[in-house]
Amino acid sequence: MLIDWTNFTPLSSALGGALIGLAALLLYLFNGRIMGASGILGQALAELIQPVEGHRLGWRIVFLLSMLAGPALYLFLTGQEVARMQAASSPAMLALAGLIVGLGTGLGSGCTSGHGICGLARFSKRSLAAVLVFMAFGFLTVYALRVLGVQ
Repeated sequence: MLIDWTNFTPLSSALGGALIGLAALLLYLFNGRIMGASGILGQALAELIQPVEGHRLGWRIVFLLSMLAGPALYLFLTGQEVARMQAASSPAMLALAGLIVGLGTGLGSGCTSGHGICGLARFSKRSLAAVLVFMAFGFLTVYALRVLGVQ
């Protein structure tokens, strides 16, 4: 299979990566927290279900709403919708994949953003191991789906 270079956008990709890095840095500097999306979501849900005195839920809600508001801001600033990819699988398979990813983030004590962006920037050996496992299974999944035709 040939690579489709028509969707290769190095400038916007670099800008997006820089903004994610800046957000991670600001969260760490001002809140002393690691920017791991699954941990932020999990803690926000836990706080909504059973509030704990002294915990600050507000910044987590702002963080999560900002992730949802990003595409709307992009549309407002550029007049273009964010490109969406066609799902390669059925809704049931996507739900199963989401559950597996959720289980993995629990077992791995973090997600790709926490380990891959923040953990590697702190030279964490545990994060390096986690990212290597994420990437290996990502490569295996793409190989199984695209080369072997597993559905």
